[in-house]
Amino acid sequence: MKRLLQAVAALWLVAPPLLAQENPVVLELFTSQGCSSCPPADELMHALAERDDVIALALHVDYWDYIGWKDEFADPRNAQRQRAYATTAGRRSIYTPEMIVNGLTDIVGARPMEVSKAIAQHKEVAPAVALTLSRDGDAVEIGATTLKQLDGPMIVQMLRYVPEREARITRGENAGRTITYANVTQDWKVLREWDGKSPLKLTAEAPGENPVVVLVQAAKMGPILAAGELK
Repeated sequence: MKRLLQAVAALWLVAPPLLAQENPVVLELFTSQGCSSCPPADELMHALAERDDVIALALHVDYWDYIGWKDEFADPRNAQRQRAYATTAGRRSIYTPEMIVNGLTDIVGARPMEVSKAIAQHKEVAPAVALTLSRDGDAVEIGATTLKQLDGPMIVQMLRYVPEREARITRGENAGRTITYANVTQDWKVLREWDGKSPLKLTAEAPGENPVVVLVQAAKMGPILAAGELK
């Protein structure tokens, strides 16, 4: 199964080199170490993490901990974010593995063909915000300007991710498995609200070596309008 998934991912998820670093598509995978249907999606994340035209983020949730294994990478705020997406979209339930693409498209995270299609569709959308990032020691300099008229405020967020983390699971649905996870998120925080009427200029502290991601997202869990990362 693993070899088959890798082959399908290679077929459908290889990015053309000309797309590198321009208007990346954000993929948020809601996953859990205690979910038996999640490992194929977790494996797919490794292929997605290699692409230059996407920012792939694994958000581990804690609501499956009760079935026998506590996810050591989980953050309760990840489940809150997932529920907020569901509320905004009018969905009555949440699940794993769920992937949210650019804050809008809901996909089962273990379906590479559907993920590839969603990425292509979102890349066709003209960017609404131009975002620039740079480092100055432990500080991240953030600049943004709107490229078209936008209604309502935007939320500027910053997070870090660990490119690879391994878990040896001894209980629950995945007992006996050792799984390596890609781009496990941490330190997710809101920096400020921005109305877009004037250019944004912001400095945020981000000590350490793990990659930094900045997202500009429409308020109330709307679409992600711009994203960038510093590795």
